[in-house]
Amino acid sequence: MTTPEGGITRAVAAPGEARADRAAPPGKEAAARPLRRGPADPVRTLMHHHQELCARAVDALEIAAGLEAHGVTDRTAARFRHRDVFSLAEELYARVPRAEPGAAPAAAPPDATAPARRSRTVCGALHLLPGAVGVATVAALASVPTAPPAVRTAVGASGLVLLALAVRLGVRSGPLRLRHGTGPRTAGLWVCWTAGYAVYGDWLLGQLLAGGPDLPQAAPRAAVVPAVALAFALAPAAGCAHWFTVRGRRVLAASRGLEELAARVRPLLLAVTLLFLGALAALLLGTEAVLGGGDTITLGAAAALGVLFFLARLLAVHGFPGAAAAGLASAAGLEALALALVLISRLPGLPPLDVPVEALTTAVGPAAVPAVACTAAALGLLGYGLRALTGACAHWPAPSGPAEAHRP
Repeated sequence: MTTPEGGITRAVAAPGEARADRAAPPGKEAAARPLRRGPADPVRTLMHHHQELCARAVDALEIAAGLEAHGVTDRTAARFRHRDVFSLAEELYARVPRAEPGAAPAAAPPDATAPARRSRTVCGALHLLPGAVGVATVAALASVPTAPPAVRTAVGASGLVLLALAVRLGVRSGPLRLRHGTGPRTAGLWVCWTAGYAVYGDWLLGQLLAGGPDLPQAAPRAAVVPAVALAFALAPAAGCAHWFTVRGRRVLAASRGLEELAARVRPLLLAVTLLFLGALAALLLGTEAVLGGGDTITLGAAAALGVLFFLARLLAVHGFPGAAAAGLASAAGLEALALALVLISRLPGLPPLDVPVEALTTAVGPAAVPAVACTAAALGLLGYGLRALTGACAHWPAPSGPAEAHRP
């Protein structure tokens, strides 16, 4: 009997095929091939590492915000075979399972919004408290016009302490509350310095240029109008910060890329800055009309300081407390430098050092120093914010934010 060549070929090849099959099953061979080229699914590890973020995200941009907050950059995304962080976030959003978008949310109890309303009322009262303390301090000083200087100084110092406590309560609640840590410890020092200079700095600089101050005969003279107006400015600052946060999250949800997000956030930042500046200008003019005693340069310096405070707090709230502290420190440093130059010029052989400060003060007034310092620092923070606040991580929804209601 003869066997066809094909049969012989199949008969000879069959044992080898069987041995190959037994040595490496098809499934194992397919699974082994990607290992020779590298990880078959490089995103899986990242997906498991950020499982909670991806499962609770409203959209891909929220995942991109979380990845940026954890230090993932476009270079990191390239190691996961993606061109940028947003592309990587889109894959994570598509692969991580979540509840159906159309699922009806659980019905809330009838009084579920009552605590939120009470919280908003308390926050509003805390934001108005500094203005009330400022007015009370001015009224207390006006009620003792003939009292000894020591008594008036004690009343003013007590009012400043209460005002500082009221401001601290106001910024620790509502839209001005930090959600990314406490920030640098020195930030409070720069705030106290710049605020104190706005109240007593013009008087102190004038005394130093005149050869003084002759304490205790020369009692400190406070700038009442800027102090009261800035105290009341906490309320519009909270409202503007809330508006920017809500609008920023809406833009985050509607954008389909990081470039689009940046292009839409920049006008928001400029608009909210101008909105707060308008509200602060109205407060300054109204306070000056009621109390009197304020000039144009003093009001301008107070407006620059208010905008500086607002931009610094906005940056700190959205995750950039270091930049906020640096802006405040630069303004405080310029003001301290002006005072130091006047004092150093009293030393033998160094009289020309105070020439710039004296020339500026003579031409414009003592308030020109804080006006220049705070304006320069505010412009620096605004320029930084136009870059920093346009990223997705700056608008990452907080657990109690509006986006929480739409979470699956």
